[in-house]
Amino acid sequence: MSIKTDSRHLYLQVIDQLKKDIEAGTYKEKEKLPSEFELSKLLGISRATLREALRILEEENVVTRKHGVGTFVNAKPVFSSGIEQLFSVTEMIERAGMKPGSTYLSTEIIEPTEDDRKQFHPRGIEELAQIERVRSADGQPVVYCVDKLPKELAPLQSLHQDDSFFQLLEDYSEKAISYAVTFIEPLSNQERIASILDCDQEQSLLLLKQMHYTEEDEPVLYSCNYFRADLFGFHVLRKRV
Repeated sequence: MSIKTDSRHLYLQVIDQLKKDIEAGTYKEKEKLPSEFELSKLLGISRATLREALRILEEENVVTRKHGVGTFVNAKPVFSSGIEQLFSVTEMIERAGMKPGSTYLSTEIIEPTEDDRKQFHPRGIEELAQIERVRSADGQPVVYCVDKLPKELAPLQSLHQDDSFFQLLEDYSEKAISYAVTFIEPLSNQERIASILDCDQEQSLLLLKQMHYTEEDEPVLYSCNYFRADLFGFHVLRKRV
């Protein structure tokens, strides 16, 4: 099963081959891959090339490398969504055929930081409502959410429901979210969040930082959503221009 050289970098060919092997069932979910020595010999490549391929596969959440133990194939995400499509967490869970739920951890009115003011610029804000909650799918905790929005827009009397926060905001303030600007950060070893989501501390997380806007480009909601990377996967359609 040695890699055949083509015009691409060798590690890219290794990535494709390993993904094909996983899809074909050669390496199954949660199964340990052969050692670096065995795998590099099997593919006919150097261990340095293999390590670069495994590093990228880990960033893509295809595998998990445990120091001194080995490399393991990750389970496929239960929830998958195109990042160019804006779905609420509720919608993502429902689209997977599961029942969404919410557990509210805290609701408070806070003074905005300078960073908050920059995030909501050009909207002037005096006070923010900050809502901390855990979203569940069929009773299993899957996303930890921290939402901030101007106090006057916050549906404080309607919280503690399982409804979509997008829908609550629209019903209360008549502010319909049209689009969001999103930044994604991979995280690991988040002890507090792992405890909240009832998962292993070493479980990788995907942090989505999103500022949501109305059709009139008005910033109305800033969210930090921590998704379990073993359950959620995000993809993007990229076109050549």
